[in-house]
Amino acid sequence: MNIKISQKYKYIVIFSVFIFGVFSCVPAKKFNELLEKEKACAESLAKYKNNNDMYESQAKDCIKRKEVLQKDLNRIKKELVGLQRTVDISGLEIEKLRTENQELESSFSKLSQMEAREVATFQAEVEAKNRELQKKEDALMELEKQLREKERLLIEREKRVNELEELIKNRERAIQAMKDKIAAALRAYENSGLTVEQRNGKIYISMEAKLLFASGSTSIEPKGKKAIVELASVIGNEKDWEIVVEGHTDTDKLNRGTHPKNNWELSVLRSTAVVEIMLEKSELLPSQIMAAGRSEFHPVDKNNKAKNRRIEVIISPNLNELFEIISN
Repeated sequence: MNIKISQKYKYIVIFSVFIFGVFSCVPAKKFNELLEKEKACAESLAKYKNNNDMYESQAKDCIKRKEVLQKDLNRIKKELVGLQRTVDISGLEIEKLRTENQELESSFSKLSQMEAREVATFQAEVEAKNRELQKKEDALMELEKQLREKERLLIEREKRVNELEELIKNRERAIQAMKDKIAAALRAYENSGLTVEQRNGKIYISMEAKLLFASGSTSIEPKGKKAIVELASVIGNEKDWEIVVEGHTDTDKLNRGTHPKNNWELSVLRSTAVVEIMLEKSELLPSQIMAAGRSEFHPVDKNNKAKNRRIEVIISPNLNELFEIISN
C-alpha cells in the first residue's frame, strides 16, 4: 500500500511541474503584447491631446474672429449712414451755390453798364463763389469715393460673415443628423448602459463597462462587441469625422501582479480593444481614430462607480473648411 501511495504522489508532482511549465510561458508572451499596446496607446493619447488642444484653440479663435467681423460690420454700417448723410447735405449745398451763381451771373449781365470798379468787385464775388463751388464738388467726389469703398467693404464683410454662419449652421445640422442616426442604430442598448449625447459641437456615445467587459477584464463580451460593430457600421463611411475612444475606470485600485496592473493600463487597454473592433468591422481609416485612457480622473457621477466605469466614443467634425474661410 505504501508503494501505491508513493507512485500516486509521483504522478501528482510530475503533473504539477508540467502545468507550471505551460503557464510560465503564457504570461511572458501576454506581458510583451500588453507592453506594446500600452506604448501604442500612450503615443495615441499624446497625439490626441495635442490635436484636441489645437482644435479647441482653433474653435475659440473661430468664434473670436466671427465676433471681430461682426463688430467691423456694425461699424462700417454706421459709417455708411454718416457718409450718406454728409453726401446728402453736400448735394443740397451745391444746389444752393449753383442757384446763387446763376443769380449772380444774371445780375452781372444786367449790370454791364456799371462802372469798372463795381464790375471788378462783382466778378471777384462770382469767382469766389465758383471756387467755393468747385471745392464743394471736389469734396463731394471724395465723399462719394469713400462711400463706394465703404459699400465694397460692407458687401465683402457681409459675404464672409454669411459664409461663416452658413458653414457653422451646416456643421450643426450635420452633427445633429449624425447624432440622430447613431441614436437610432443603438436604441436597442439604451437600457444596457448606453447613451448618445450632443454637446460642445461633438457627439458622445457612452457605454458602461458592464455592457462591454467583465470585471477587471480587457476582453469585450459578445453583446458589447455587437453594439460596437453596429456603431462602426453607422460611421464607417464618414471620412470627414474624427473619432476618439476613451477608457474610464472607477477609483477602486487594482491589486494584481499581472497586466493590467493599474487603472491607467486598464483604461488604455479597454479603449484599444474597442478601436481594434471598430477598425476591423468598418471602413474607418486608422488616421481618423485614436485610443486614449483617462483612468479614474474624469468621473461622471462621484456617487455611482458603475457609471464611471465606461467607454466614451467622441465623434467630432473636421474643422479645416471653417478655418480656411477664417484665414482667408
